Amino acid sequence: MAKTIKQLADELKVSKQTIQYHYQRLPAKNQQKNSQGTNLISTTAERIIRSKVAKPLLANKQQIGSKEPTKTSKENNDLIITLRREVEDLKSQRDKQLATKDRQIDHLTKLINQQQQLQLATVAENKKLSSLLEKPKPPKKRQENDQKETIHKNWWQFW
Repeated sequence: MAKTIKQLADELKVSKQTIQYHYQRLPAKNQQKNSQGTNLISTTAERIIRSKVAKPLLANKQQIGSKEPTKTSKENNDLIITLRREVEDLKSQRDKQLATKDRQIDHLTKLINQQQQLQLATVAENKKLSSLLEKPKPPKKRQENDQKETIHKNWWQFW
């Protein structure tokens, strides 16, 4: 469940500024806001911030000589299981994104192939039309023109 910066600061017994500092250095995908614009810390972001804040706290406690016990092996095992689940989730998300990209690439490739086929057909049609325009008149038309010319010549000769 997402927490606010204040909630996490209270839990870790550090200032809000400390949490804010680490929150701002998270990747954008781990930064969230609610509808009022309040920063929310996801479980992934919380884990990252806890690891960064806990290191200095542990060092301070060791310097002071704190007798608080370290994490138990059960807590460590739980953390390992959680991290493994997150890794699997991230891999699944990556695979889905790759599959989507592959489908997009296939679609664009088909569109390019269709465009190339259409262009080839257009070029062939243009060649066909230009060859039709350049052809001499068919023989029947030529004969009609020859006859008209002969009649015209004969008529002048007659006068």
